[in-house]
Amino acid sequence: MANLADEYGTDVEIYIKALTTTIHADTPTGAPAGLHDLLEQLGLERHEYPTGEPLYVWHTVPDHLGADEQKRLANRAIPALLLAGYTVNCDPEVFDEALYQQAVHRLQPRAARPAPQQPAPASPPSHSAPARRTP
Repeated sequence: MANLADEYGTDVEIYIKALTTTIHADTPTGAPAGLHDLLEQLGLERHEYPTGEPLYVWHTVPDHLGADEQKRLANRAIPALLLAGYTVNCDPEVFDEALYQQAVHRLQPRAARPAPQQPAPASPPSHSAPARRTP
């Protein structure tokens, strides 16, 4: 199984899994429990393989949500992850600037610090990879 967070050196990689419509959030191998807990608090579902002895942990948006709501949930998670200090990359196929800005605006009244700034785009990997969007 490919783990894009390990491959790109980020804390969270949000993308649509190839040949599916499922939005995934990959975390690096050995990611802290707090990151997994935060992703669950943000509405993503945790998966482990193999069960009981996690070698690979990933999260997905719930399948029971419609496509628009899945995209909304993924974009709303990004500002909270950034505020918590994690590096996040989101595939352009998932990223929606308007949804992202709405989520930032929703966090502002609750946060004592300013809204997260958009980090500079990561340098492209040395091999051919799908386009990514860094919020």
